[in-house]
Amino acid sequence: MLGSAIHLAHAEDITLAPIDVDANESIAQQAREKSATLGPMGQRRLQDTPYSISVMSRDLIDSQQLKSFKDIIRYLPSVQADGARPQTRGLQGSVVQNSRLDGLNVVSTTDYPAEQLEGVEVLSGLSGSLYGPANPAGTFNLLSKRPTDFTRNRVTLGVGTGLSWLKTADLSGLFDAEGKIRYRLNLVDEQGHSYAPGSTLRRQLVSLATDFEISDDSVIKTNFSHYNYLAKGLPGKFAVASGVTLPHAPDPSKSHLGQNYAGDNNTTDTASAHFKQDFDGNWKLDVGALRQIADRESTGVTNTLINNAGTYRTSVSSATASRFTINSYLANLNGAVYTGPVRHDLTFGLTGFDWDNYNPAAGSTQTLGTASLSNPANFAEPNYPDFTDRYHSANAKQRSFIVGDTLIFTPQWSLMLSGSQSHLTADNYTLAGVHSASEDSGISTASSLIYKPLDDLTLYLTYADSLQQGDSATAGSSNAGSILSPYRSRMWELGSKWVVGGVNLSLAAFQIKRPFAYTQADNLYAIAGEQRNLGLELLADGNVTQNLRMYGGITWLDPKLRSTGNASTEDTRIVGLSRVTASLLTEYRIDQVPGLAVNLNARYVGPRPVDDSNDHWVGSYQTFDIGASYTTRLMNRDTVYRLEMTKVGNEHYWTNIVPGGLNGYTGAGQASASAGAPRMLQASIQVDL
Repeated sequence: MLGSAIHLAHAEDITLAPIDVDANESIAQQAREKSATLGPMGQRRLQDTPYSISVMSRDLIDSQQLKSFKDIIRYLPSVQADGARPQTRGLQGSVVQNSRLDGLNVVSTTDYPAEQLEGVEVLSGLSGSLYGPANPAGTFNLLSKRPTDFTRNRVTLGVGTGLSWLKTADLSGLFDAEGKIRYRLNLVDEQGHSYAPGSTLRRQLVSLATDFEISDDSVIKTNFSHYNYLAKGLPGKFAVASGVTLPHAPDPSKSHLGQNYAGDNNTTDTASAHFKQDFDGNWKLDVGALRQIADRESTGVTNTLINNAGTYRTSVSSATASRFTINSYLANLNGAVYTGPVRHDLTFGLTGFDWDNYNPAAGSTQTLGTASLSNPANFAEPNYPDFTDRYHSANAKQRSFIVGDTLIFTPQWSLMLSGSQSHLTADNYTLAGVHSASEDSGISTASSLIYKPLDDLTLYLTYADSLQQGDSATAGSSNAGSILSPYRSRMWELGSKWVVGGVNLSLAAFQIKRPFAYTQADNLYAIAGEQRNLGLELLADGNVTQNLRMYGGITWLDPKLRSTGNASTEDTRIVGLSRVTASLLTEYRIDQVPGLAVNLNARYVGPRPVDDSNDHWVGSYQTFDIGASYTTRLMNRDTVYRLEMTKVGNEHYWTNIVPGGLNGYTGAGQASASAGAPRMLQASIQVDL
């Protein structure tokens, strides 16, 4: 897309108007009114939220031809890795607690196609008082596409690096003449190859959203989706044996860094429904439920470097969970009352989930052979287990009651209070039937003082503390499988939000502390210190002019490991985290060539340590993406041509550097890393039929 200035719903919308005062005021007003979902508190203007919130909108997703949720969150300046679990501010999210679809908990370690989404909202930092216990990594809320109140039949054809052929359809309209029942059907079929020689890529989606208007004040919104994602033959991750350091990153397009039969074959089925009732224009009710089944055939390749000459041992694992099931729910009631001159925006909420893991009964890790970075090898395919022959390996339940009150004293001063009372249970089971369990309850709170000295300027101070389900002891430790007591994280955030012209600027200084667990010298997995992340985050989003759009920012982070009782690890930087990350996407519409727009995305990640003692590091990297789009009329049809090249300089770099465990950048063992993707090209043509 060409940013918010061009909307392709109707042909008459394509208007290249001259710049005038009224247009500039309209841009500024759009920035002032930009909003996001604040958990059970519902839709709030960004200017009224005392948290750092990023919103990646549909027009930016289209302009960059993004294909997945993971692609989308890479545009956030505080995101430093490309791992399975989303993260912000140097903290990695959990499998379920930090990820939501339209407010309902979903599994984060499966795949979500961008074609299904209207956008993504990310609240950085602690939000347990609004969403229930979670890692202090922020809350990622995926927004489903909703039906339109007009008929639109949009198709897209594309081709990408490796000759992957893309075909999509986005169909929306009315089922009945009165418009009481509306639909949105999205279809995706992409098949071919990715950048690695011998690789295979397949994406197939069927997604249906419906709106049933029961009356003028009530509606039922449903979503059903089936998505299959297959990617095999891509480079495996690289681990290092004791005493070995990561070399310069290899060329990821080199043959046999992965195995053409190994990778992911994931199928995710999701169904959800919301009932929304507006009682009197003041009190509003939202009740929702979701069911999700995520099946995975994961055969991940790991190349473990066994010396500093580049020799590695290749293994493939089929032991990770092959099925996740989740039932999640919410019920939120919002309304305003007055006590004298003070307005109270009240919130009452209930949210929770029941999540089960199933692992292959015959899952294992198999060594394939030995090769080197200078001469990668293709190994014979091993025997894989029956991924449908599973045992129940874990269950987690979580339920939270939430109460919130935003007290508005004057147009300048307000106070936001929120708290949740939560009950958590967790059960782990081994194949032999050994059972570990945990059951706890606790409160998460948040308090925010908000001051608006000007209509377009907001200052705030937030304190939050949040529960988090304790980690499970890692394999190989003396207490493997046991579940630690819940952690409590704490955060201070001092921030400001300022609308300048048509741009939302957000500046936040924060400190987050949380317990840090790992396998200790006596082989016991336990809390042995704390992670303290101190940081500064600047975000910018909006139209600088009618022609220039920007989205991005910069994050300075000081992530330290403290109170370990070990001189070699005391006050060291957390593995895999850089001091500075920055990203900036700019889009410019060229008036001299009506319909033409160009874009540039730049990203920088600083040096990162690869061990707790900070003895070894990998260097910084920077990448650049460039693209263009051209909007026109072809045979009386709205048409958009797009061309995008990522990683223009074809940089070779390491990403997603983590210790041996994945529990929020904690764990035991040596570090592992992934090679960043190479230069890639994507072209498409979009037509409204």
